[in-house]
Amino acid sequence: MAPPKKSKSKKTKKNSKKLNKTKTASVAPTDPKSGESDWWDSFWAKNSSIPGGLIPSNEDEAFKYFFRVSKKTFEYICSLVREDLVSRPPSGLINIEGRLLSVEKQVAIALRRLASGESQVSVGIAFGVGQSTVSQVTWRFIEALEERAKHHLKWPDSSRIEEIKSSFEALFGLPSCCGAIDATHIIMTLPAVQTSDDWCDQENNYSMLVQGIVDHEMRFIDIVTGWPGGMDVSRLLNFSGFLKLCEAGQRLNGNMRTLAEGVKLREYIVGGAGYPLLQWLITPYENNGLSASMSDFCAMHEAARSLAVKAFLQLKGGWRILNKVMWRPDKRKLPSVILVCCLLHNIIIDSGDQLHPDVALSGHHDSGYGEQFCKQVDPMGKTMREKLHTHLQHNKEIATAK
Repeated sequence: MAPPKKSKSKKTKKNSKKLNKTKTASVAPTDPKSGESDWWDSFWAKNSSIPGGLIPSNEDEAFKYFFRVSKKTFEYICSLVREDLVSRPPSGLINIEGRLLSVEKQVAIALRRLASGESQVSVGIAFGVGQSTVSQVTWRFIEALEERAKHHLKWPDSSRIEEIKSSFEALFGLPSCCGAIDATHIIMTLPAVQTSDDWCDQENNYSMLVQGIVDHEMRFIDIVTGWPGGMDVSRLLNFSGFLKLCEAGQRLNGNMRTLAEGVKLREYIVGGAGYPLLQWLITPYENNGLSASMSDFCAMHEAARSLAVKAFLQLKGGWRILNKVMWRPDKRKLPSVILVCCLLHNIIIDSGDQLHPDVALSGHHDSGYGEQFCKQVDPMGKTMREKLHTHLQHNKEIATAK
């Protein structure tokens, strides 16, 4: 979910319709198999021996290094967007030798741009195309994948939720937990006319916020972006559709779990201290005068919550365009770039791909940002946390007695 967009003026709409009409009339369908079929051989020959690089000598591993996905997953991504990319726009998509770009080469250009975060000029040089071609190809790919890969990022159905809950309990001892939540900043430079306090965050960077909820496999199951970095994560949560759905009883609304102690537990997610303590969002105890059992609870809670942190580390490490300072991005288009990177992150997991070792960032995905603290405490959330704390303490006592 992103902030509501301003409606276009009548003049803009008129011009847009005229442009679309012209573009449609000029599109010429092409044979999906035409163009450059040997793009990888050419790319590999040109880029396999870059001085000072860490490029693997094995071609399959090198493919993952450059594009973050295996060749098999790459083919799957091409199949998703082929229908949308197969038509040639009026300007034509050709390389410096005058050959039409194949769908595979277009996807490769877009993935390399997103994976490396390098400039459009640098990516163009690597593929033998111009900067404008890289720009056009990347945006067409983003539009296509955003539409065609929706099924890879959605809230789980009831059977999948049960699987997630069982896994969180097996891994961390937390019953009825449906996921972990966290947020990160995408840092930007903005032209002077667009700068404002709304977009300036607590570290004096201009940024856009991304909130994500992940399952036990670090797959994103809910994403919110488009909001300015000047707000804190608790306020971002308040603006999200996810909170509205939870408050309306349409999310985290599965069957109550009856624990061995006889208490009933509803579904919830876990989040850091920057989030409010709610009956469906459990945060840790404040770090003051904790008992041993409270410290144990916080350790288990942190282990579960860290899945969201690790997911963002992999997201920004795999798709480095999100980890670099973006030069004057279009703030209306940036949410689509972010969403597509999240979709690609999920496609890798869904395809069973092994990430290249250099992908995950070290440290924290928001390096240099201090942790925020939210004082909002819902009494029902406090009761939920106590139930969990008591349950974990009870389980530990049983285990110790054995």
